[in-house]
Amino acid sequence: MKTKTLLSAFVACATILHAGPVSVETPNISLVLDIEKGKVPQYVYFGNKLKSGDIARLQAPTGGRMDAYPAYGLNAPAEAAIAMRHADGNLSTALQTTGVTTSQEEHATLTTITMEDPAYPVVVKLNYRAYNDVDMIEVWADITNNEKGTITLTTFASAMLPVRRGDVWVSHLHGSWANETRLVEEPLQPGVFMIKNKDGSRNSHTDHAEVMLSLDGKARENQGAVIGAALCYSGNYRIMIDTDDTEYHYLFAGINEDNSEYHLKKGETFTTPPLALTFSQDGLSGASRNFHKWGRKYKLMHGDKERKILLNSWEGVYFDINQQGMDQMMADIASMGGELFVMDDGWFGDKYPRKTDNSSLGDWVVDKQKLPDGIEGLLRDAKKNGVKFGIWIEPEMGNTVSELYEKHPEWIIKAPRRDAVLGRGGTQVILDMANPKVQDFVFSIVDNLLTKYPEIDYIKWDANMPILNHGSQYLKADEQSHLYIDYHRGFEKVCQRVRAKFPDVTIQACASGGGRANWGVLPYFDEFWVSDNTDALQRIYMQWGTSYFFPAIAMASHISAVPNHTVYRTTALKYRIDVAMSGRLGMEIQPKNMTDEEKNLCRNAIAEYKGIRPIIQFGDIYRLLSPYDRKGLASLMYVSENKEKAVFFWWKTESFQNEHLPRVKMAGLNPDKLYKVHELNRIDVKPLDCEGKSYSGEYLMSHGLEIPYRNNVEWGKKNDWSSRVLLLE
Repeated sequence: MKTKTLLSAFVACATILHAGPVSVETPNISLVLDIEKGKVPQYVYFGNKLKSGDIARLQAPTGGRMDAYPAYGLNAPAEAAIAMRHADGNLSTALQTTGVTTSQEEHATLTTITMEDPAYPVVVKLNYRAYNDVDMIEVWADITNNEKGTITLTTFASAMLPVRRGDVWVSHLHGSWANETRLVEEPLQPGVFMIKNKDGSRNSHTDHAEVMLSLDGKARENQGAVIGAALCYSGNYRIMIDTDDTEYHYLFAGINEDNSEYHLKKGETFTTPPLALTFSQDGLSGASRNFHKWGRKYKLMHGDKERKILLNSWEGVYFDINQQGMDQMMADIASMGGELFVMDDGWFGDKYPRKTDNSSLGDWVVDKQKLPDGIEGLLRDAKKNGVKFGIWIEPEMGNTVSELYEKHPEWIIKAPRRDAVLGRGGTQVILDMANPKVQDFVFSIVDNLLTKYPEIDYIKWDANMPILNHGSQYLKADEQSHLYIDYHRGFEKVCQRVRAKFPDVTIQACASGGGRANWGVLPYFDEFWVSDNTDALQRIYMQWGTSYFFPAIAMASHISAVPNHTVYRTTALKYRIDVAMSGRLGMEIQPKNMTDEEKNLCRNAIAEYKGIRPIIQFGDIYRLLSPYDRKGLASLMYVSENKEKAVFFWWKTESFQNEHLPRVKMAGLNPDKLYKVHELNRIDVKPLDCEGKSYSGEYLMSHGLEIPYRNNVEWGKKNDWSSRVLLLE
């Protein structure tokens, strides 16, 4: 994967010839390797930044295997980062250092260790990109075959990191459709801890390709040593932590090699996706802040630009798209102060109109029965209403009921001599992105829309089907195992073409909800849809986990109708607003079904969100009280970089009579500054007793504020969904 900003401007290059420690450094992190020509590079240290004197006196780790990129075959019982079958059938590989170079990029220092097998002309370059202004190190490998024949890669991790045993806990994110990014915390025990994905097209529904390791016991949010690791890849992955009889846990991360052995031809180089590594002494939130800063600055598309407040049509009308209804929704969101309207699924199809989910994918022409004035009419109405316009597409997919499938059945993923396994609606198929003709077609969908209608401001790019049957009608018989990898290479090529021609359009990564929340796709996308489940209570849990690795600016969070369309829970509108405000605010609710009072509450919330948008979308996160602690409460806050302003969120997660909730202590403030308190989205008949008062940062962080357990509203409006949002400035 390439970073968002080009990092190819080399201003200095040096070859390190001496043996000894090499330190890869960010502003606050050191990763130290012991490198000697003719030997395997060894890990020595990863943690807080060291002084040069400490590096020189570092003790060599004992009781473990410290090979920086262990190869299989000469210590076969040990786990390996790389394994291959050489052209002559030999399964063993040995790697020895032949050189080390450092080069200065625009925003980073790149250290490359070149290793070669003394018996075979195979070259492995292990790369470490250390950023100069954020605490992140990216690690990846380039594997080059210089043998006369083809070699077969059977294991090809991006990196291995040894972690000293002790009281080490792992935090990771599991889930499913409508229940994404649920946090799991568990101690590392002897044996194998593994998370993986084999979906084929999306990779974030089962488990995420990211972990945090808390080195001194169960994770704490704002204290303790934490290692964070995120694989920057959009396809099948495997993260494994092997704990054997040595003194170390061994973290391996990379592409999932299951049914994906790769045949590397003579002269060809295989590049693994980067593994992003960070370290913080400030707990989980500290590691999250490192990921957020790095992501906004170097990975996320338009990570420095505020996101618009939008209304999406999906939960309002589903497939029941029509010109008048879209115009009405545009007028509604404009009247509330919104800035963008997005028309979701159901707008296309000629021979096969898209009325349900079982037809028309691939036929990206306007259904003139629904939209007689076409896209032109929608853009006209958007301009009339003073909002921008966005549109939904699912370009990698097709239906067997479509003109596309009738013309190009050879474009779909299908096992040889088998019938296609069908997905959503009983007719969905997935196009073979390994095929350059398919890549051209998928690019043309975006190109045709944006070239003909340059006023389109936003694209919701969906992907609602996994690869269910392994088989490519394009790849050769001896390359069928390349399918999973070549699919994502093709997908990335299309994304690169789209961004080269249309750098300014906002694109959301949606994949049956949160299926593409990963740092592999986000260099080309501005945000992702966290989940199809918009229930406010469940979103607290999902967005909490999501925030471990992804900033609020990338998390689309919408106010929806009740009863909720997924879990049928009825929550208060203020509660739904207060939860949605903690991400990129939008609306899913159909405004015409709202009362005037509800519209006014949303209108006020949108106005207030605009005031705090820079703090939420660019601020530093401090998670304070986790919903997973099951104390009946969840709380977090965002603090501006200069610590002048902060936004504090407080949500009850359950309600009992005679309950006893903890007072929440704040974090991240300047202890010497005074902060004036103002409640946002207030519905209480009387203001909080702290309203308008000023408190020192030290007081707020050591003591916190007393928050009433329930909103003080008129009798007929009382409910059990209490929440608060406080602006501190």
